[in-house]
Amino acid sequence: MKNKKILSIVSILVILALMVYGYKLYRDIFSDNTKFAEDEFFVHVPTDATYADVKKIINPFIKDMDRFEMVANKRSYPENVKSGRFLFKKGMNSFELVNAMRQNVPVKLAFNNQERLENVAGRVGSQIEADSTSLMKTFTDSTFLKENGLTKDNVLSICIPNTYEFYWNTSAIKFRDKMIKEYRKFWNEERTAKAAKLGFTPIQATTLASIVHKETVKKDERPRVARVYINRLKLEMPLQADPTVIFAKKKQLGDFDTIIKRVYFNDLKISSPFNTYMNIGLPPGPIAMPDITAIDAVLDPENNDYLYFCASVTKFGYHEFASTLSQHAVNRKKYVEWLNKQALEREVLRK
Repeated sequence: MKNKKILSIVSILVILALMVYGYKLYRDIFSDNTKFAEDEFFVHVPTDATYADVKKIINPFIKDMDRFEMVANKRSYPENVKSGRFLFKKGMNSFELVNAMRQNVPVKLAFNNQERLENVAGRVGSQIEADSTSLMKTFTDSTFLKENGLTKDNVLSICIPNTYEFYWNTSAIKFRDKMIKEYRKFWNEERTAKAAKLGFTPIQATTLASIVHKETVKKDERPRVARVYINRLKLEMPLQADPTVIFAKKKQLGDFDTIIKRVYFNDLKISSPFNTYMNIGLPPGPIAMPDITAIDAVLDPENNDYLYFCASVTKFGYHEFASTLSQHAVNRKKYVEWLNKQALEREVLRK
């Protein structure tokens, strides 16, 4: 009888011990183990990071590191650390946190309207692990340029504006290789044939598109502007595109952050291969990243015989076009008179 009582007490104690252990195990695995105010945020683990590195990175956001480590060890995480971008949500338990550290969340990376490769590298480098310096070095690598028929002046052409998905831990080389792959995909047989019919390579078409893009923000006007420049090229006339002068001036100044609203007569004399007032033909590369509508405007230009255009004073944002210099002179006179009137009105307002 006494032995039975002892056995019963031992059994109860064992059950209680198991319940306590079970509760502790449940708490360690399934209770909230986060300590941050945000609803969610991303943790970034660099390439070649060790488990010790990971613990240092996530420690500020974990309530109880022992609980996290217990689960991590049981799930063999220390031997299988992954680099990348991982989503932490408020209230996650240790099991969920370890699971989160195994799910690399891609970055949606969008870029357009970038003026130079340096701008692209800066924008991309702020969103993935590879920094702008390594991206610039990779894009301008002499072997890469030679193998792909590119130069430092035109390599920007391979960056097709779009929204892409990259893992945060993408290297500079992998990013560059993705861009050249997307470039080749964009310049399919149809687009390449259209460019060739106009006498352009894809790089040349992109270069002209960059000028068209800068000349007008009106997408429906771009095919008309594109044809003006194509007409000039056929006649071996200088393109005389003000955006190329602005680019040449910024390049000469070494300051692409400066805002140039007006081109002066002396600017037209800037000695630069990008200055289309001083040189016949296309500049050596794009003066900005053209969007796809500008590229397609070059490939499918409007059928017209215009050679000149200037800003319209009746349809703001658009241009007036002319086939002859005399017609252009009339349009230009209207624009100059309008400008002078605006200057006079501003002067009256100041008084």
